[in-house]
Amino acid sequence: MNNRQSVLMEALPYIRKFHKKTIVIKLGGHAMIDSAIMNSVVQDAVLLHYVGMRVVLVHGGGPEITLKMKALGKEAKFVGGLRVTDEETLEIAQMVLAGKIGNMIVSMIAKNGAKGVGISGNDGGLVIAEKTPIRKMMVGDEEVEVDLGFVGDVKEINSNLLETLLDAGYIPVISPLALDRKGNDLNINADTMAGEIAIALKAFKLISLTDVDGVMNKERTEIFHRLTLKNVDALMADGTISGGMIPKLEASVNAVRHGVEGAHILNGNSEHNLLLELFTNDGVGTMITASMISL
Repeated sequence: MNNRQSVLMEALPYIRKFHKKTIVIKLGGHAMIDSAIMNSVVQDAVLLHYVGMRVVLVHGGGPEITLKMKALGKEAKFVGGLRVTDEETLEIAQMVLAGKIGNMIVSMIAKNGAKGVGISGNDGGLVIAEKTPIRKMMVGDEEVEVDLGFVGDVKEINSNLLETLLDAGYIPVISPLALDRKGNDLNINADTMAGEIAIALKAFKLISLTDVDGVMNKERTEIFHRLTLKNVDALMADGTISGGMIPKLEASVNAVRHGVEGAHILNGNSEHNLLLELFTNDGVGTMITASMISL
């Protein structure tokens, strides 16, 4: 058996297992500003769609928002890996997320032979949120009170809208924006949005594509390819996990605790990493499960 045949045979049991299952993919990192990387990821997503998976894309846009803010003479502010969103930043985020990135991804889906529908959490009451309250966070060794501004916590997901689109053969492309119950606009962390949507859809998998290879040790020399919820708790407690990885892991852990079978964090910048993670025994990133499972 040659290498190509071996790869296909290794993928077969996974393709069979994932058929008709829902997979939520969060697109983020450098792919948001590199169309070649994004197109490679979209190709993978379309392939998953055509082998029978129900694919939902949730995209971030942090790097693109930061670039746009810089072009407009405004400096981005982050606390504990989370963006602080004032009114002007919210307007920029809406323009970049729903206006530019969402449309770009839908166009790429069409060029690769499938049908995408771009929506934000605002559309059809898809996501109802509440403004994130002022809260205490550890910044370095200091506990500080943080107001993230026009940032929301997800309270309700209208999964019926997404189910209707999936049943009709579309790939939903979701921008992480939402309204509160009074119709006020809020920005939502894309990792959090993807996790909540995965829970609402009873998804089989939650995938987070980012700029790092996965969850790594403190020295950043080794990837943890398999983690249980207990493992993640320990890594959070001892400070191994920090910065922007925190919201990704919190969303992943929350999804697994609410029934998603596996949450994956991997580098979306390497070509076809998504397929290698899902369809090979060893994978390339980090998979988080409720307890250790056999491959």
